[in-house]
Amino acid sequence: MSPSELTNRRILGFWLPLAGTWLMMSVEGPFLTAVIARLPNPTENLAAYGIAFVLALVIESPVIQFLSASTALVSNRDTYVAMRRFAYRANILLTLVLLGILLPPVFNLLASGLLRLPDEVARITHTALLLMLPWPAAIGYRRFQQGLLVRNNLTRLVAVGTVLRVGTMAITAVLVARFTTMDGASVGALALSCGVVAEAVATGLMTHMVPGDLRFRSAEKIGEDTLSQSQILQFYTPLALTSILALGVQPVVTFFLGQSRFPLESLALFPVVQAFTFIFRSVGMSFQEVGIALLGERGEHYRELRNFVLALATFSSAALAIVAYSPLVTIWYRDIAGLPPELIELALTPTRMMVILPAITVLISFQRALLINARNTSPLGGATITEIAGIAIVLFVGIWWFNMIGVYVAALALVVGRLLGNIYLVPPVWRLLKGRGIRI
Repeated sequence: MSPSELTNRRILGFWLPLAGTWLMMSVEGPFLTAVIARLPNPTENLAAYGIAFVLALVIESPVIQFLSASTALVSNRDTYVAMRRFAYRANILLTLVLLGILLPPVFNLLASGLLRLPDEVARITHTALLLMLPWPAAIGYRRFQQGLLVRNNLTRLVAVGTVLRVGTMAITAVLVARFTTMDGASVGALALSCGVVAEAVATGLMTHMVPGDLRFRSAEKIGEDTLSQSQILQFYTPLALTSILALGVQPVVTFFLGQSRFPLESLALFPVVQAFTFIFRSVGMSFQEVGIALLGERGEHYRELRNFVLALATFSSAALAIVAYSPLVTIWYRDIAGLPPELIELALTPTRMMVILPAITVLISFQRALLINARNTSPLGGATITEIAGIAIVLFVGIWWFNMIGVYVAALALVVGRLLGNIYLVPPVWRLLKGRGIRI
């Protein structure tokens, strides 16, 4: 394919189903927090749900990048089988890790000793986390299978699976909330688990639509490379480290929020604000696989994708700004999220502080795509470490030196950390483009 053949229309057609997938997933958070906010003891349950969700995200973080790895590495039956074996082993290991954390002595040490949760919040959190036991393996399996769909231009099927996931989640939440007396946090956790399991099963079935020559042709017969487990591990470790560190910072944020001004309010509110801004950030997060799949073997489509990225970054942050600085944000938090008046007032400032996040998320997704496409994943871990260090420093200074309201300083920390991650990746991306003779 010549560079001129990659038009904005084709990029848009390839990206829109993936963006729709992330947008649909971004609805999960606001929808479930709205359900929880309307059930008994909303503040305690919102806090417990947020903590359980963060812990589940941290545990499943090593498998999140299976979509990118599968998109980049799987080109024949041999590489498919090797990557599948790697994915299955990781899924089993992470399920065992979650089981270990759920053991009462371990969980009590985490909840009471480290997070200093009130007894009632800790109890609700434990039950919610138990209901999310299928989460890591289901996420790992469907991310691996989705990579096959993306690589073969079947991104619409990825969106179909997500529609099923969101629909299952919503129906489960409504029915359980209506016909049982479960705690709100448990309602949210059960709904999430049911949704992601349904999506995983559907995605596995849909991969049979991948062309047979990919799934069944031998690497030896077509002259392509095979993959050993050690080669996959070497390629994937920086990717996994990126997700582990990025999601591992969430418990750190939770810890600092518990030590800040208005701790319970901040713990309850922060996941609601994050869920809302994630709607706008999700369009950027969906672009990583687009870049990997469409850049070309030598990055020949860099300029077309770069121009698209710049437009997308501008649009995503502008859209959030329009909502955040208008009465629409109050309508969202009051009528959709169901927050009480005192929490709505507290939510406005952090929401507005995060307006730039969608744009810089688009940019870092493209930076990562360039490096993954070139199979140079080593800089990604350093960028994530830099981002987390920035977050931690801002949290420490803002809460313990300036005694800021927790949710305010958390929003500032996320923005500063992501900017530092962007800056860190500039030199390796510059060297990559220069080495390929690509003009920025």
